Amino acid sequence: MLGPVVDEQTRCIHYHTPLDVIAIKFACCGEYYACHLCHAEAAGHAARAWPLGEQDARAVLCGVCGAELSITEYLGVDSCPHCGAAFNPGCRLHSHLYFESAPPGSA
Repeated sequence: MLGPVVDEQTRCIHYHTPLDVIAIKFACCGEYYACHLCHAEAAGHAARAWPLGEQDARAVLCGVCGAELSITEYLGVDSCPHCGAAFNPGCRLHSHLYFESAPPGSA
């Protein structure tokens, strides 16, 4: 885990509520960071979102149990399907920074 992480469950200096327990593997470098701000501060390169065609990539880490979720799996749940740890619903507001999504009405 890279960046300013503050505990063993992937919380960082930017997001550290009890629900902030995931880390994202960034498509640009293949490294796990706790959030987009951690990546911006520590990576030394611009972030790149995972393309729509790679939604089966295991790119989300549950900081509670260590399970790696696919992007599709993560986007379809509110908690870890392996250990039940609740995920922060506010993270959905930032999902476009990590994962490309289809434009509205394109489904």
